[in-house]
Amino acid sequence: MKDTLSKLENLVRRIKLENPKNKEKLVKLIEELKREISGVPAPDAEKARSVANFAETAFHEASKSQKDTGLIDLAMEGLEESVKTFEVSHPQLVRIVNDICSLLARLGI
Repeated sequence: MKDTLSKLENLVRRIKLENPKNKEKLVKLIEELKREISGVPAPDAEKARSVANFAETAFHEASKSQKDTGLIDLAMEGLEESVKTFEVSHPQLVRIVNDICSLLARLGI
């Protein structure tokens, strides 16, 4: 999972955004996501891996020069669904994912 999160961080750093503050926000949110996912107990690690994988897929699609909005939408839906199981046990994880999705939506990604 560490490899997936590292790939995700690299993807976020490569995304081209007009406003550098938005990129800073994304980087900060990904750092928070990494911390929160690493704190998930072993029995929930597989579910946490799904969250990380969907996040990586969403950012991978968003970072491509020719974006496929259908694939981005599917990845974002998967990300939102995969984090729902953590609503009670890890509310911070859910908040971070929701913040990421909201920011990407505001950016038109």
